[in-house]
Amino acid sequence: MQSSGKTVTYVLVHGATAGGWIWPPVPAMLRQAGHKVYTPTLTGLGERAHLISPDIGLNTHINDIVGVFTYEDLRDVILVGHSYGGAVVTGAAERIPERIRQLVYLDALIPEDGQAVINLYPHDIAELLSQYVKTEGDGWRYPPPEPKGDPRFADHPARTMFEPLTLANPRARSIPRAYIYCTDKGDAGPQHQGIIQTAARVRAAGWPFYEIKTGHHPMQTAPEELARILLSFAGH
Repeated sequence: MQSSGKTVTYVLVHGATAGGWIWPPVPAMLRQAGHKVYTPTLTGLGERAHLISPDIGLNTHINDIVGVFTYEDLRDVILVGHSYGGAVVTGAAERIPERIRQLVYLDALIPEDGQAVINLYPHDIAELLSQYVKTEGDGWRYPPPEPKGDPRFADHPARTMFEPLTLANPRARSIPRAYIYCTDKGDAGPQHQGIIQTAARVRAAGWPFYEIKTGHHPMQTAPEELARILLSFAGH
């Protein structure tokens, strides 16, 4: 991976049930090109799974990311949100827009003002997901839908899916945004319908739009291509 000559900082925010562990080898590729990379884990997930509780909502996870910016004193950041992480980075941008140079949504969900993540799904699928939380997660956890996958995927605090975002900061709306869509939805479950609809919405709105011919976790299945696209933002 070639360096653009200027060092920038990336913050990569994982999706539901995952953790910072999911990103390698992408951070290594970005660092090899001369950039700084942070891969925080949201409260209650990954190596912080012991902290899960019914009280963790979307704002908890937004606070996690704002905290990384504050305590690491990060500025001029390319902020990337994967899947559910799209809602988290949208909320963080609302709070600290002056520290973000670019928002990148990776096969992500993007609530609009007043929406919760669950509102991005067709009504019948939203009902299905809500019922799944009730029957499989004691009403407050969202268990990983693919238990045969990596055992590091953990129960996700479901309140994060039902807490609406308030978006009223005009400075946040001026941050450049781009979307990376993973086109292989062949084995995508109902939880991907919100992503498909979000991608269609932002594409119709004229956002810079990139496609990777792979499944929902390109950091694992197409890391070189993902890193190449992410590096393209460093030169902007």
